[in-house]
Amino acid sequence: MHSGPRGRHARAFLSALILALSSPGLSAYAVDGVAANAISTPSVPHIAASVADNALVDDLEHRTFRWFWDAGDPKTGLVPDRYPSPQTLSSVASIGFGLTAYGIGASRGYVTRTQAATRTLATLHYLLDGPQNDTADGAMGYQGFYYHFLNRGTGLRFSHDIELSSIDTALLMQGVLFVQSFYDRQTPREAEIRTLADQLYKRVNWQWMTRPDNRLSMGWSPEHGFIPSYWEGYSEGMMAYILGLGSPTHALAPVSWQAWLATNNQRWGDYYGQTFLNFAPLFGHQYTHAWIDFRGVQDAWAREKQIDYFENSRRAVYAQRAYAIANPGKWQDYSATMWGLTACDGPGDVTRQIDGQSRHFLSYSARGAGRDYTQDDGTVAPTAAAGSIAFAPEIVLPTLQNMKNRYGQNIYGQYGFVDAFNPSFRNGQTFWTDREYLGIDQGPILLMIENWRSGLVWNVMKRNPYIRAGLERAGFEGGWLPTPTAAAKVARPDTRTSQLAPQSPTAAPTGDATRGPVAPANPS
Repeated sequence: MHSGPRGRHARAFLSALILALSSPGLSAYAVDGVAANAISTPSVPHIAASVADNALVDDLEHRTFRWFWDAGDPKTGLVPDRYPSPQTLSSVASIGFGLTAYGIGASRGYVTRTQAATRTLATLHYLLDGPQNDTADGAMGYQGFYYHFLNRGTGLRFSHDIELSSIDTALLMQGVLFVQSFYDRQTPREAEIRTLADQLYKRVNWQWMTRPDNRLSMGWSPEHGFIPSYWEGYSEGMMAYILGLGSPTHALAPVSWQAWLATNNQRWGDYYGQTFLNFAPLFGHQYTHAWIDFRGVQDAWAREKQIDYFENSRRAVYAQRAYAIANPGKWQDYSATMWGLTACDGPGDVTRQIDGQSRHFLSYSARGAGRDYTQDDGTVAPTAAAGSIAFAPEIVLPTLQNMKNRYGQNIYGQYGFVDAFNPSFRNGQTFWTDREYLGIDQGPILLMIENWRSGLVWNVMKRNPYIRAGLERAGFEGGWLPTPTAAAKVARPDTRTSQLAPQSPTAAPTGDATRGPVAPANPS
C-alpha cells in the first residue's frame, strides 16, 4: 500500500511540523531518558574502506544510477516518482536528481559524456518549452516554478490536487545548476546546456513565492492561491532560500534567511548523546547537502554554535543510530548496524497484533527520531543510511553490509536497495518489503556516495556563481568560500552573470584511498 500522488514533500514536512509542535518538552534538556551531559561529539575520521565495502558501494552506485537512466524518458527527460510502477506521474524533484545523476554516470563511465549531454539537453528543452501560465489544466508551471507532479504523457500538471511546489522546484534547480557547471566544454551542445540552464534558473520568481513575513510559501494552486504553510526551521527548505538568495533576477532579500532561521534555537539541543539542530527524518539533513558542501562553511547562527551544517548532519546520523541501539519501541532487528528513519513507503495504515502487542503501522510517512518528534513503526529506509555515507562512512558502511547480507534479494535488486522494509511486519516466515524505488530516495544514495568517493557533485557546485552568491548573501563564510574582502576584489556584483564555463576542462579531483576510487573528471 502506497501513498497517493498528492504533494509528498509538503505532506511529509507538514506531518513533521505537526508532530514537532504537538510534542511535549521541545525545549527540555533531557530527551527520552538521555541526559544533557551525555554528549559525545564524533570526530571526522578518515576510514580505510575494505575491499568488500568498496565492492558494495561500487555496485550500489551503479545500480542506483541505472534507475535514473532506465526510468527517465530519453525524449522528454521526465523522470517518474517511482519505478517500476503502474503510476503515470513524473516527479519534478526526481528530474533534478536525474540531471545530476547523468553527470555522475558520465564521470563513472556508466554512459558516455555525449549520451549524458544528449539526455540533459532534451530535458532542459522540454522544461523550458513547457507552458507556464496560471490555468488549472494547461500548464507545466507558473512564474518559473513547476508543479510537484507532471503527467508522464503530456508534461502538464498531473491533477487539480497537485500544487505548484517551491521545494520540488528547488530540487529541480539544484540539478539545473549542476549541469550548468558540469558541462563546461566549448562545444555547441555543452554551450547550449549552459544557456538553457541559465534561462530556467533566472525565470524562477522567488519574490512572487515570498510571503509578507519574508518566508517562502510551500506552494500555490490556481484554485486556492498560496498554501498557508511556509518554509521555516531547519529542513530541506534550506536549499530554496539559498537558491532564491542567489538569483540575479528575482532574488530574495537576506532577511528571508533570518526568517527561516527563526526557530533554530527551539530545535537545538541534546538527543541520544548528540547536541545538534534537530529535524527528525534524515532526508532533511541530506537533500541540501547532496549538492552543497557545508564543511567549514558557516552562517552567523552556526558560528555562534561553533558548528557547521555538515557536522550537524553528522551528529543527526549518530543520534539516529543511538536511537536504534536503544530501540525504545522494541522493533525487530534494530541495532548499531540496522537503522534508518526518514520519509518512505511503509506496510500500510493498519493495526496488527505482534507478539501479543497491538502495533500500528503506517503507509508513506515522514518517519524520524529527534527532539522535534519521533515517528517509528519499525520500517527501515536504506536511503536514510546510504544517503548519509558522506557524513559518517564509519557507521554507514557496516550498516549497508548488514542490510544486504542479512536480507539479501528481499531488499536488494536490479536498482539497489528497495525504498523500505519492515522486519516487524511479518506474514509467517516473510516480512514486508517494498517492491518499488522512489526517485527522491534514490537521489541521495547516488549523490552522496559520489560525494564521499570523489566530491564530484560538491566540487561542481562550488564553481556555480549562483550557489556561491546565495551562500554569501545568507552570510556564509569560511571553508571553500572566499573571505568577504577577497570576494569583493573579484567584482562580486558580476559573479552571477559572468561566463560560466572555463576555457579548459576542470582538472580531475585528487584521489583519496580512504574514500574509494575517484571518478575521472569530465570524460568523453
